[in-house]
Amino acid sequence: MKIAISGKGGVGKTTLSALMARRLAAQGYQVLAVDADADANLATALGIDLKEHEIRPIAQLEELIEEKMGTGENVGQGLYVLNPTVSDIPDRFAIEHEGVRFLAVGTVKTGGEGCYCAENKLIKRLINHLMVKSDEAVIIDMEAGLEHLSRGTGKGVDTFIVVVEPGMRSIQTAKNVRDMARDIGVKSIYGVASKVRNDREIKIIKDNLEGIEFVGAIPYSDQVIEADLRGVSLFDIADEALLVRIDSILKNID
Repeated sequence: MKIAISGKGGVGKTTLSALMARRLAAQGYQVLAVDADADANLATALGIDLKEHEIRPIAQLEELIEEKMGTGENVGQGLYVLNPTVSDIPDRFAIEHEGVRFLAVGTVKTGGEGCYCAENKLIKRLINHLMVKSDEAVIIDMEAGLEHLSRGTGKGVDTFIVVVEPGMRSIQTAKNVRDMARDIGVKSIYGVASKVRNDREIKIIKDNLEGIEFVGAIPYSDQVIEADLRGVSLFDIADEALLVRIDSILKNID
C-alpha cells in the first residue's frame, strides 16, 4: 500500500498520517512514514523523541546530495547525475520507532528560491523509488502541492487522501489537489474530514467533494490537544473509538 496524504496547512494531515502509520505497524505491516511537508512535524506525531534523534531532511544533507548527484563544486551550475542511486537512502537515514521507519525528506524548492536542481532531482527520484519499488507500506505526509510527485510517481500511488476541515477554503484546496493528482495519473482519490464537531459539518464536506470519495471522519478531539501539550503521539493516548475510525478509513481505501 502506497498512500500520499495532502491538504491545506493545519487540517490535520500529519495527525492522520501518524495514526495510520502506527496502526498499520501495530497490525504487523512493515511501514515507512515519510515527511515531505515544510512544516515537518511527523516525527513528533509518531512519538519520536527529538531529544534523542536529530531530524535532518534529505534535502538539507549537502554531503549526501554531492555524493549522489556528483555535484561537488558545481552545485547550482546545472551539472548533476540524471539517475542517482537512491535505494540505500532509507536504510542509511530512517529512524525506527514502534515498528515504523521514519524518513524526513524535506520540500521541493520552487521558483524564486534559487537553483536547487540537484536537490529537487534527488528528492523526486527518492520519492519515486519509495512509491514504485519499495516493498513496505509507505505513507507520505505532503504539502498541499504535489511538487514531490511526477507522472511516473503517480502510477505507484495506490491511494491519495485529501484531508479536509470544515470550511470552504479547505474544500477548495482539496479540489485543487484532486485536479493535480489526476494530472499525474492518480486514479484513487479519497477524502477524510478532520476536526468535525457534528454531522452537519460532515455533510457540508461530503456534499462539496466532487470527484473525491469520502471515506471517513476524524472528530475534533481534546485528545489531539493533550497529545500536543505532552509532546507524545496521539496514537499512544488515543481511545478505542478513535482507533476504530482509523481502521474504518484503512478498510474503505483498501
